[in-house]
Formats: sequence, C-alpha cells, structure tokens
Amino acid sequence: MANPMVQTAQCTCSFGMTPATMMVTSQMTVTMGGMPAATIMDGAPMSNIPTFGMCTNPANPAVAAATAAALGTPTPAPCLPATVSWVPGCPTVMVCGKPLLNNNSRLICSYGGVIQPLMTPAITVTTP
Repeated sequence: MANPMVQTAQCTCSFGMTPATMMVTSQMTVTMGGMPAATIMDGAPMSNIPTFGMCTNPANPAVAAATAAALGTPTPAPCLPATVSWVPGCPTVMVCGKPLLNNNSRLICSYGGVIQPLMTPAITVTTP
C-alpha cells in the first residue's frame, strides 16, 4: 500500500548529491498526521523542492558550463530543480481538487533527473 506524502517528506534526485525536504504549497487545508498533505502540484514550476545540493547531470546547462570551464573534467553545479508535476499521484484520492501525492509517484526534472520520495513522515499502518 502506498503512503501519502506530506510536508517535510524527504526526496532524492538521480543526479542530485543530497536529499531535499518537500514543502507543501498547493494547499493548506487538508492535513495528515498534523502536516499538510501533498498533491501532484507540489512540484510545479518554481518548485517547492528547494535543491538537491549539487547536480551531476551533463544535460543541465550549469553542469555543462562548469565541465567546459574545467576543460572537460565532469564538474557538478548547484542544483535548481526544473519540474512540472508528479505522476501518477493517487487519482482516486482528491485533496482540494488535486490528486494526493504518494510515495509511488515520480517527478521528472527537465534536465533528465528522476525525483522520488525517500521517506515520508505519514505512513500507513495496517492491523491484522
């Protein structure tokens, strides 16, 4: 069973060097475990995922420029995620008119990285 994503969930990027903490900005009405529930729009342009430290993807123009300046030696550059929205989310659970974000969702960076949940403070507990 998928777990819902909430504010302070940790995410990683396949080209990032450190995890990032998600901040929910798409809605502030619905909470889970006392924290705002994330929706698929919590990765929209001007993302609420601040940074993954340094980016190592050569398709990122900043990395390409740093690598060129280092005469071809692969050189990371500061990460500035360029994202649209998470997919697929949970289309059967709507939060303020938007699909709930769960830990099975993925977010694609325009430079080619795949952003995915690492840990969410909201976990589903099932009892026998």
